[in-house]
Amino acid sequence: MVIRNEEKKDYQEVESITRKAFYNLYVPGCTEHYLVHIMREHEDFVRELDFVIEVDGRVIGNIMYTKARLIDETKKEKQILTFGPVSILPEYQRMGYGKMLIEHSFEKAMALGYDAVVIFGNPGNYVGRGFKSCKKYNVCIENGTYPAAMMVKELGSDIFDGRKWVYYDSPVMQIDEAAAQRFDDTLEKMEKRHQPSQEEFYILSNSCVQ
Repeated sequence: MVIRNEEKKDYQEVESITRKAFYNLYVPGCTEHYLVHIMREHEDFVRELDFVIEVDGRVIGNIMYTKARLIDETKKEKQILTFGPVSILPEYQRMGYGKMLIEHSFEKAMALGYDAVVIFGNPGNYVGRGFKSCKKYNVCIENGTYPAAMMVKELGSDIFDGRKWVYYDSPVMQIDEAAAQRFDDTLEKMEKRHQPSQEEFYILSNSCVQ
């Protein structure tokens, strides 16, 4: 097993892995592979934290980071990170490879001087990696709410002091759905389906912590 930085030769394979990992997971189809495709050229992309994981010489997963911001009530800005997509080929999932990627990337992020990561995801997948509810760190989104799916990871100790922070992700995350569909149409056809995980995503993405 090897974890290394993504290289240009990996681009198409990584996009394919991302597509297979996310297709029909949250909605019928997916846009995550298109996000990977456009993210690499964006100014907020953190190339040093773009990793793939190989097993027996085969790339089976990846993780990518972008810069994000927290702004407190005095308009003080704090630069942080968010990761995603993080993808593992379906046949290699639930074997610990995602955990290895995430933990490796945390070490490298700390070495670069970052001290916090904010993500949106299923808490069941991330609380074991040290993520906690955004409400516990008083980190909200622009409308003042604390989404159940938004979690914060401190890469050090006592990073947050209780003041209120508003989270802003990179503009690259605002995906043009039509452009994503056009990109998907150029690839090998996969069947769009409805499945229970999409309802779970709907519930999580529309829930807040009080």
